[in-house]
Amino acid sequence: MKITYPLFFLLLLLQTTLIVAQEKKIENYTQAIAGSDLKIEMVAIPKGSFTMGSPENERHHQKDESPAHKVGIEAFWMSKFEITWDLYNLFVNRAIDKVENPTKASQVAIDIDAISGATVPYVDMSLGMGSGDDLPVANVTHYAASKFCEWLSAKTGHFYRLPTEAEWEYAARAGTTTAFHFGDNEELLNEYAWYYDNSQDTYHKVGQKKPNPWGLYDMYGNVAEWTLDQYLPEAYGSRTGLTQNPIEFPVKEYPRSVRGGSYYDDAEYLRSAARLGSTENWKMRDPQFPKSKWWNTDAPFVGFRIVRVQNPPKESDYKKYWGSEAH
Repeated sequence: MKITYPLFFLLLLLQTTLIVAQEKKIENYTQAIAGSDLKIEMVAIPKGSFTMGSPENERHHQKDESPAHKVGIEAFWMSKFEITWDLYNLFVNRAIDKVENPTKASQVAIDIDAISGATVPYVDMSLGMGSGDDLPVANVTHYAASKFCEWLSAKTGHFYRLPTEAEWEYAARAGTTTAFHFGDNEELLNEYAWYYDNSQDTYHKVGQKKPNPWGLYDMYGNVAEWTLDQYLPEAYGSRTGLTQNPIEFPVKEYPRSVRGGSYYDDAEYLRSAARLGSTENWKMRDPQFPKSKWWNTDAPFVGFRIVRVQNPPKESDYKKYWGSEAH
């Protein structure tokens, strides 16, 4: 059929409108959880590109931060605060699983009963630092953090997961190129982070320090944060040109990538580009055999925050982001 010019331009206008609608600026929102008064504040992170890694002349630069390279990131949402014990315990206890959610989204449709439940810890996994009152959850494994995301997705109908290393660094930098989002002066870190010099060897309530320019709290310090990726020290070397939304999907339990540094770390490990890989030593004192897939015993300095993407993967790929039931 021959398309007349008016129809052609109408179709072109429709296509342009759809593209603009898809790229519409996303907004902050608050995620309610049916059956609980607890909520998760989600911050809109704009689409953009940045230089991932650090230049060799950056103070405390490490080899695994090279080469610095350009990365493009699609818009997404990230939790304003690190996930707290109170929120995580909703997943551990599972008492609200059957509470109906009248405003449930339709982005994800999975059976909440099919999701593995975390075991109740046999000792105080906070190691005396506290497990309530807006304190960040810690000593949870990468698997446990991922399963929390799966459970939250089933409860809300939105697709939640751990951030990739690239998303984490992009959000931490918030448009900056210096070692920290506030510059290169480590003396200013006290205003933004709990770390070795000011933490008194414990984590603290989330949100007590200043946020970064995009409104995210505790991106540096307090507890270090799991990312989705396998930790590959030389991963950056294989990226050329502008790499879009890179992900190093996990294929083995160790090492997984952790970002941001913690209350236990010196300033150099809190830099935006600083990377850390998990180790088996984080379960050193676990007397169980096999060791718990849910809890670390020796990593009270590691927790997590979550992200939500606009376009979730197809259901057959969910296990890449949340892990399989077998571990």
